[in-house]
Amino acid sequence: MDDTHGHADDHGRHAHGHDRDPHAPVRDDQELTYFAKRTAAIQALLVEKGIVTADEVRRAVEDMDSRTPALGAKVVARAWVDPAFKARLLADARAALAELGIDAGSIAILKVVENTDAVHHLVTCTLCSCYPRAILGLPPDWYKSLNYRARAVAEPRGVLREFGLELPARVEVRVLDSTADLRYLVIPRRPPETEGMGEEELARLVTRDSMIGVARARTPGEV
Repeated sequence: MDDTHGHADDHGRHAHGHDRDPHAPVRDDQELTYFAKRTAAIQALLVEKGIVTADEVRRAVEDMDSRTPALGAKVVARAWVDPAFKARLLADARAALAELGIDAGSIAILKVVENTDAVHHLVTCTLCSCYPRAILGLPPDWYKSLNYRARAVAEPRGVLREFGLELPARVEVRVLDSTADLRYLVIPRRPPETEGMGEEELARLVTRDSMIGVARARTPGEV
């Protein structure tokens, strides 16, 4: 493309002749991916048609960027200290989240499950990378990988072992397959020796991986 060629020439003059226009706009050397280009094109079309405004798009992006595992950790910490809240969370996650001022966003169904002494839950998405972004933010790269998605179902204990989690044989491992309409959040087991800790302290023990089910929550000595 002519633009790419021109950029290469500019770079050459900058590197060897130092005569690049100091007022020329800074351009990103990294080529956009196919999906990034497609997203930008769709966004531009929606703005052009008046369906959304550029400011609405910006605010939506900012809202999504603000979603991090800290939201999920806040939910888990409340469930650990408040049995009545945990019961409501397990029964109707969206309504329970609203009690904490957390919007579940576009998730059609959010199902919360609890790890116990007898059962351990592991979340995956065998078709793509469906993930509760509204409360955990962006999924990690390994969650989206074909290797994890396939092996989590075929050999879940082996996957957990690779994450450093060795479960006793007596513990049942249940693999939960997310879909476009159904997302999961795992309440990890509460670590021992945390009695008397407040919700903020407890939330720091809750990791993203523990809410996916590939790890336990941290112990106080690990924070």
